[in-house]
Amino acid sequence: MSRIGKKPVIIPKGVTVTVSPYNELKVKGPKGELTQKIDRDITIKIEGDQLFVERPTDQIRHRSLHGLYRSLVANMVTGVTDGFKKDMELVGVGYRATVTGQIIDLALGYSHNILFEMPAEIKATATAEKGKNPTITLESIDKQLVGAVAAKLRSLRKPEPYKGKGVRFVGEIVRRKAGKSAGK
Repeated sequence: MSRIGKKPVIIPKGVTVTVSPYNELKVKGPKGELTQKIDRDITIKIEGDQLFVERPTDQIRHRSLHGLYRSLVANMVTGVTDGFKKDMELVGVGYRATVTGQIIDLALGYSHNILFEMPAEIKATATAEKGKNPTITLESIDKQLVGAVAAKLRSLRKPEPYKGKGVRFVGEIVRRKAGKSAGK
């Protein structure tokens, strides 16, 4: 059995989980509501305050889906109760970010500013303290969406290995290279 798949998902108070006959799972909590389509072979059982994900056979496909859907359901429950958050920092001279509604205006060393439109489910804030790199904080109840938007932001100016300039996650370690050697 999958070690992850056989662990039950604890449903906290204030969270309701429903499974439709069409294998669509809905998780509703204090922060919002998420839905996920479940594969027809995977069954979900709710017993009290625990949710179990079960598979019909030991086929490779069923084994892989077993752990996947258990993780997705656990992330949905965590999202509607606590939410998810990603912090990113802009490293470089003149790199800035300002948030206006759902649009982030980024100055990343190009000849023009980049206007990045975010999905409605994500809330972003930008901070700039003197002596520190500007940071962007992304918050949402959907873990997959936060990760996808953060990866897209990072791809606009990836950290380069010589000076370390670019958009990176807070705490990310960028492997540095030595520059050119001086003359002979």
